[in-house]
Amino acid sequence: MNTLNAISPIDGRYRGKVEQLADYFSERALIKYRVRVEIEYYIALMKELGKGCDGKEEALRDIYRSFGDAEATEIKEIEKTTNHDVKAVEYFIKRRFDAMGLAEMKEFIHFGLTSQDINNTAVPLSMKECHEEVIRPGYEKIIEQIEARAEEWKKVPMLAHTHGQPASPTGLGKEMAVFAYRLRNQLRQMDGIAFSAKFGGATGNFNAHRVAFPEVDWVSFGNHFVSESLGLERQQLTTQIENYDNMAAYFDVCKRMNVILIDLCRDVWTYVSMEYFKQKIKAGEVGSSAMPHKVNPIDFENAEGNLGLANAILEHLSHKLPVSRMQRDLTDSTVSRNIGVPLAHVMISLASIDKGMGKLLLNEEALAADLEKNWAVVAEAIQTILRSVGYPNPYEALKQLTRTNSHVTEQTIEDFVATLDVSEEVKERLRAITPHNYTGYACE
Repeated sequence: MNTLNAISPIDGRYRGKVEQLADYFSERALIKYRVRVEIEYYIALMKELGKGCDGKEEALRDIYRSFGDAEATEIKEIEKTTNHDVKAVEYFIKRRFDAMGLAEMKEFIHFGLTSQDINNTAVPLSMKECHEEVIRPGYEKIIEQIEARAEEWKKVPMLAHTHGQPASPTGLGKEMAVFAYRLRNQLRQMDGIAFSAKFGGATGNFNAHRVAFPEVDWVSFGNHFVSESLGLERQQLTTQIENYDNMAAYFDVCKRMNVILIDLCRDVWTYVSMEYFKQKIKAGEVGSSAMPHKVNPIDFENAEGNLGLANAILEHLSHKLPVSRMQRDLTDSTVSRNIGVPLAHVMISLASIDKGMGKLLLNEEALAADLEKNWAVVAEAIQTILRSVGYPNPYEALKQLTRTNSHVTEQTIEDFVATLDVSEEVKERLRAITPHNYTGYACE
């Protein structure tokens, strides 16, 4: 497929940024994970039943290890006849057993299972490996970049804005650190979510397994297989499909991390508009098709848009997947095929934020000028010190000062301090306060 003909920008314009997700969430990837689960189940089952695999375990694993386009196409051709995707996988593996001289054992492929025992292990397994290899490292990289900028800008004072109005000064580095702090908290929550699977036969009770081999402890077998062979956690009580609660929790924590990143993008966008930041210019790039002077903060705008798309789909996934009519309906099947879509939008966003953060150039002159224009913000400091020494009605005095002067300057404050009936030592403390140093612990 030519990316110019793609319907989705994920597979078109942004293909280069998300191509690695195809190894986890493409149709071929889903089929490969299904084959992997079927093979690993067969190997574990033969061991449980004392039949063994005649030393062919690794040769069997090579069926999924060497899985490629040709094998996926073969299974899709089988599916044209079966009209059932998981049954097509079973028939594909049976063909391989015939070629390997294991024809007499091929009825133990998919033994006692329903398709959801395969889907509800293959999908969380693909999610787990994508999380470990792509998604978590992607979030971690952005957090580390924010932390690096927070450290770089640690000593830079900045006028705060609450309700859009000048407020008590803060530190630019500290404000960046807030985002890293929030993201790390969510990442810890994400790390605590188990990747779990359903594995228990048609309606979750091992009915077929138990009637065929009643002497086997199938619950113990299922727990061990899911844990040891797949690295997942088996859900102990399910219907025919998995409960999806842990998956929903994963999507929800992704949403929260994305919301924090949207907050970051909007703040940085605003700081660019205030000229606190300039942006590195790359030769040949155009900022605006009409206005040659512009260098737009497009990376943060792109990230914000894609994070919004990601969260819209993640919200549907976390809301819909845990709900199924009685023991199962098929609505989860078509929905779960789209898990890669919001994660692709996340990866596009992270790449954009990474690029955007790397282009930021600090404009300390603009930050300093904004502080200098807003001497009124030291009113809080002055009235608090006056309170501490028992001066009468200091809040009201500062309110009168700041609201009757259209523009409070350093001289305005100096003149006010001179009129106060307090000791010279207190006056010196008051004169020492400026918008540039009234930052609390922010710059430390």
